[in-house]
Amino acid sequence: MPKNKGKGGKKCKKGKKSNEEKDDKRELIFREDGQEYAQVLRMLGNGRLEAVCDDGIKRLCHIRGKMNKKVWINADDIVLVGLRDYQDDKADVILKYLPDEARLLKAYGELSDNVKLNAGIDDEDADAGDDYFKFGIEDDEQNIDKI
Repeated sequence: MPKNKGKGGKKCKKGKKSNEEKDDKRELIFREDGQEYAQVLRMLGNGRLEAVCDDGIKRLCHIRGKMNKKVWINADDIVLVGLRDYQDDKADVILKYLPDEARLLKAYGELSDNVKLNAGIDDEDADAGDDYFKFGIEDDEQNIDKI
């Protein structure tokens, strides 16, 4: 009997991608008739989420089966939803935009101004959230000289 060399059998290499496939950028997909951009408010479980669309309507959205357990959607993500003709308050999630793609959509003017992108930290936002303390080392040195 030959000794097994490596980690697992022939099925071990099945799901791995090469580095070339990971680096490919996908094409930016814009909305068409019957579709809207939406920002996820909260996840509800069971493949559902609550999102506010660009037209200002809060909708209950269902994640399609092709995306289920393959594309992870979190709160504040930008998604493309397909509207239903027979139910105005429900929609289906078609696509999740990556943070870079969401920034491009906002730059092109596709997304409205009330959409807030929290994907990247800007230099202005980084300073605004931190507490800044100034200890005044110069004052302490003068006080030591007086003593």
